[in-house]
Amino acid sequence: MSSTLTRGGTQTRGDQHGHRRSAGREGATKVRRRNVPAGVAGWVWLAVIIVPIYWIVITSFKAQSDYFVQNPLLPSPSPTLDNYRMVVENDFVRYFVNSAVVTLGAVVPAVAFAFLAAYAVVRSGGRYVQGVSRILLLGLAIPVQATIIPVYLIIIRLQLYDSLLALILPSVAFALPLSVLILGNFVRDVPRELFESMRLDGASEWQMAWRLAFPLTRPAIVTVCIYNGLQVWNGFLLPLVLTQSPDLRVLPLALWTFQGQYSVNVPAVLAAVVLSTLPILVFYVVGRRQLVSGLTAGFTK
Repeated sequence: MSSTLTRGGTQTRGDQHGHRRSAGREGATKVRRRNVPAGVAGWVWLAVIIVPIYWIVITSFKAQSDYFVQNPLLPSPSPTLDNYRMVVENDFVRYFVNSAVVTLGAVVPAVAFAFLAAYAVVRSGGRYVQGVSRILLLGLAIPVQATIIPVYLIIIRLQLYDSLLALILPSVAFALPLSVLILGNFVRDVPRELFESMRLDGASEWQMAWRLAFPLTRPAIVTVCIYNGLQVWNGFLLPLVLTQSPDLRVLPLALWTFQGQYSVNVPAVLAAVVLSTLPILVFYVVGRRQLVSGLTAGFTK
């Protein structure tokens, strides 16, 4: 009787193990199942992005005479650097320096002010601070195009027209609302116990902001820097309206003038496009890990 039960019990346990194995196999099959439509859509989207970039790069190494007679998607059998040499010789370095000065002059103060403003909004429960933060966030609903005339009049009144500072100050103002919103969410996630611990050690608010909150929000700061840097570097409307001298042109405006100067020489224009894109590409490669961690942290909030 007992042996029968034992055998039966053993058989039951064997059946249970068999069911578990089959369930594990079914789960593995489900995990290994591939999403073919999503994969095809991903490859199609990759081709949509890669093909224009590929065309721009190979065309920039073609001679002007080869551009009209060769297949546009095939590289030139005799590539040349004459287009890049032509672009560099036409004050491209000066335009690059102007863009770098405007971008750094706008991004660094904007991120610093936005971090301090976000820290004050999160750490202060005052009514006036919260009211100012709400007014500041209203800037997200106002596009640059709607304020270009008031900005132009203000720059004229301040006697800053046709200067790089005329591009830096509005860029800082337009970068603040979104930067405060993003950095505020990250500062809010810093545990209050850490602030209380530093306060008991005698740290001031300034020390807690830069020694505690700043290192913990570094992924968000890098993300905001890259986003604002792209916006300022690729900005076209403000340089077009607020500057006039050829010596103060930035790269987007210089590309427009290159297109007018070399209206038929398409390879030269594309060489200027490649050169203007390289700094942003290098900046992305350097801050890629911090950017990805900042974006993933933002998605998990």
